Amino acid sequence: MTSRFGTIAVAAVLLTASSFASAVLTHDTTVTPGVIFGNGNLNGGFTVDSSNGIELGLRAKVRHDATTGQPMNVFNANGDGTFSFDAGAWTGAGGNASTAYWSVEYSINTNTTGSTGLALNDLTYAFGFDSNPSQATSFLSIDVINGFPYMDHAMGTNATVQCNSTNSNLGCGGNRNMSTDAADYQNDIDVFNVAQNSQKAHWLLGAGFDPTIDGTYDFYLAAFRGTTEVARSQIQVIVGNGGAAAIPEPGSLALVGLALAGLAASRRRRQ
Repeated sequence: MTSRFGTIAVAAVLLTASSFASAVLTHDTTVTPGVIFGNGNLNGGFTVDSSNGIELGLRAKVRHDATTGQPMNVFNANGDGTFSFDAGAWTGAGGNASTAYWSVEYSINTNTTGSTGLALNDLTYAFGFDSNPSQATSFLSIDVINGFPYMDHAMGTNATVQCNSTNSNLGCGGNRNMSTDAADYQNDIDVFNVAQNSQKAHWLLGAGFDPTIDGTYDFYLAAFRGTTEVARSQIQVIVGNGGAAAIPEPGSLALVGLALAGLAASRRRRQ
C-alpha cells in the first residue's frame, strides 16, 4: 500500500464494529490551540471529542478545487459528523487520476485543559480508515504518533500559533511547526502535546481508491492510555450520492489487530 506515510506493509488490521465506549462528539467546531499547520488553513469544521482532558478532532476539506486545483477552507460539514464532496479526480498540477478533491485532517491535543500533563507519546493512537466505498466498513489502522520513526506533523503546545512569514515558533519551516529529522521528532513527541496533519484520500486509502465513483468512507481517531480508550472522534465522507445516511454516534470498536511493518515516512510539502 502506497500512502502519505510512505510505503507501508500493513498486516491484516481488520476492525469490527460493536458497541463503542461512550463519547460525546461536538460537530463543526474548532480545535485547541487552533490550526497550527500550513499558513492560511483556518480553524473550524472539526468533529471533536474532548474527554479526560484530551481533545481529538477530525474533519474533511476541499484539498483541490475542481477548477483551480487550489486548497480551500471549505469543509462541507453537515453538522452530524458527515462531510459531502463531489466525485472526481484532480489531474492538474499536484494531482493525478487517483487524487480526490478532498482530504482528511486530524488534530491531537493530549493536554487541552492543562491538567493532564501528558505529552504526545504518553498515549498510543489508532487512526482508522475504511477504503470500502459501500456502507460496509473494513478498517485499517495506524498509530500516527508512535508508529513511525519520523512524521511531518505540525507540533506544539497550547501556546503555539500558526507558522507564517513573521513569527518564530520553534520548528517553523516551510510555514509549518515541524521536526527537522527523526531524532528531533522523537524528542518533540516527548515534549509537545499537540500534533496535527492533513492527508490526501489516496495516501490513506491506497492504490484501489477511485475518486471518481460515489461512495462513503469512514475515519476514526482514538487515543489509549495503556489498554484503556480515553478519547475517540469519528467522521464519514460522502462522495457524490454514495450513502447519505449519517453515521451513528460512536459507541465502541473492538480492535482485532493493529500491526505495521516496513515503515518509510517521507516529508511532503503541505499547503
